[in-house]
Amino acid sequence: MAERELDVLVVGGGVVGAGTALDAVTRGLSTGVVEARDWASGTSSRSSKLIHGGLRYLEMLDFALVREALKERGLLTDRIAPHLVKPVPFLYPLQHRGWERLYAGSGVALYDAMSMARGHGRGMPVHRHLSRSKALRVAPCLRKDALVGALQYYDAQMDDARYVATLVRTAASYGAHVANRARVVGFLREGGRVVGARVQDLELGGEFEVRAQQVVNATGVWTDETQAMVGERGQFHVRASKGIHLVVPRDRIHSTTGLILRTEKSVLFVIPWGRHWIVGTTDTEWDLDKANPAASSADIDYLLEHVNSVLAIPLTRDDVEGVYAGLRPLLAGESEATSKLSREHTVAHPVPGLVVVAGGKYTTYRVMAKDAVDAAVHGLDQRVGPCVTESVPLIGAEGYRALWNGRARTAASSGVHVARIEHLLNRYGGMTQEVLDLIAADPSLGEPLTGAEDYLRAEAVYAASHEGARHLDDVLTRRTRVSIETFDRGTRCAREVAELMAPVLGWDTGQVAKEVEHYEKRVEAERESQRQPDDQTADAARLGAPEIIPL
Repeated sequence: MAERELDVLVVGGGVVGAGTALDAVTRGLSTGVVEARDWASGTSSRSSKLIHGGLRYLEMLDFALVREALKERGLLTDRIAPHLVKPVPFLYPLQHRGWERLYAGSGVALYDAMSMARGHGRGMPVHRHLSRSKALRVAPCLRKDALVGALQYYDAQMDDARYVATLVRTAASYGAHVANRARVVGFLREGGRVVGARVQDLELGGEFEVRAQQVVNATGVWTDETQAMVGERGQFHVRASKGIHLVVPRDRIHSTTGLILRTEKSVLFVIPWGRHWIVGTTDTEWDLDKANPAASSADIDYLLEHVNSVLAIPLTRDDVEGVYAGLRPLLAGESEATSKLSREHTVAHPVPGLVVVAGGKYTTYRVMAKDAVDAAVHGLDQRVGPCVTESVPLIGAEGYRALWNGRARTAASSGVHVARIEHLLNRYGGMTQEVLDLIAADPSLGEPLTGAEDYLRAEAVYAASHEGARHLDDVLTRRTRVSIETFDRGTRCAREVAELMAPVLGWDTGQVAKEVEHYEKRVEAERESQRQPDDQTADAARLGAPEIIPL
């Protein structure tokens, strides 16, 4: 990146930053993207894992946001990433006879109609009305007195961190320069213009000047801090709202469908997640450590209390395998008129050479990226083509459906069980053969990880060799989701994974030991934070485990 001036440098490796890099490079622009930690290590790995239109925004009469999100949902499931984004059913229990079915049913019918309007809902089943007995048949977990009937509708879900890693790889495949563990420490200025950034290599040391005609600040909840490096007051501020999620084993909630429940403030989801459920989320203001937001005991109690209000067999603390907390970047305006926090996104050009994009929802990342690049193009002295990401499939999407149809044959030829092939196809799509090639070269890599049997040993190697994982935490927390899907939070397989990564990354035994020790301390700090009564004490406990590479 430092060798010649780029057209566009993107700061931030979450879903919006990665999407912006892909948009820019597929318009023919020389592009770089830098991330201080790991890809998706902030908000973009800690979401509800849903690609959805935002059914509740219909109630707020925000039709434009819902229409836009439903269009994006259709593009992602049909064309851009069918290997990563899948339909998921939800049951909405009705608690009042008559009016509620009419009211909620009209909303869900409108949701389906808006989805179908432009042909983007073809792969998504339509909603249906259920009597109480039928609802209890699909969700026997519900208390009989918790509903008088139900509606079932569909949205979509994905592994958020895996999606971002795939976005980055796709951008790189078109020629973008990508670097994680590369922190922007300041901006380059010429007169009043931003002409690049000073970037610190946190892995190998050294500082580089990366020059670019346009710099895009896509740092999410860190937007204000990044803007402060320019010394200019922004046109808006970004506030952080904390949302936490619990992960529980599939057998703790007996249901064939996800659930969506009303709370006094918002909605609560119970989301199918492989052999688990994700229960979330909360919505509380957060002004403490943004890199590692902590879930407190009060947060966990809040979710358990609300989900247990409808469950016949209540969940307890002992049922919780994993807990994770993320921060939503919400826009806060300067004046009274714009002070309402919003899920809309904004793009601004605060100083020449610098574009800021903030706010928004995961589902609409591609629209945010398009708007950011459109703004950057205005500052370029060249003709630039239009956005093409509507028709650019992510790496692994090409041929996915044909490979899925041939999965039994792949299983027979590779000697890997067909259930494992299905698992690999839904994570790597058309790149599955690259993982199988590792197993063919070393059959021991075809064995599952100790204590994390959903994942093969080959996946740890592949994360380091092909997916930019630089540390043990990257693999256990983001390339796989072992850290939230096992009761031990990944400590049982930590050394095994570190030893699999070691030859790929050139680690000696000392570095292996350091990686394992850091990971174990991180898990213990998180457990301790989750025993604390409030945000302040939880944050203090979580800060007890420093980053593997201090920032």
